[in-house]
Amino acid sequence: QVQLVESGGGLVQAGGSLRLSCAASARTFSSIYFMGWFRQAPGKEREFVAAIRWSGLSTYSRDSVKGRFTISRDNAKNTGYLQMNNLKPEDTAVYYCAAGRNYASANLQTSAAYDYWGQGTQVTVSS
Repeated sequence: QVQLVESGGGLVQAGGSLRLSCAASARTFSSIYFMGWFRQAPGKEREFVAAIRWSGLSTYSRDSVKGRFTISRDNAKNTGYLQMNNLKPEDTAVYYCAAGRNYASANLQTSAAYDYWGQGTQVTVSS
């Protein structure tokens, strides 16, 4: 059974930083071609945050987090990361990591591109 396990969420003041981790088994990590992060705030729809392709390490992010959030991966640890700096209250949400197996997926900003999902981790930014 595929599992993505997130960690690193918590409560932080505005301007602070958090690093989210998404750990997978070695078998899962080797079978996927991209990883992404999504978030869902109370009363809102889930939205794309950032994604990274294994091939060429291309990255993508939503405009509101550009320059503040960085997505990366560590093959040796079978783990993906979302480094979040200069956090704002509007970043408060449950953050989900996701991974996809389809090498040809063109649009990584849609949740439909992803095959596996983590359970989510809460990020709360106080003003």
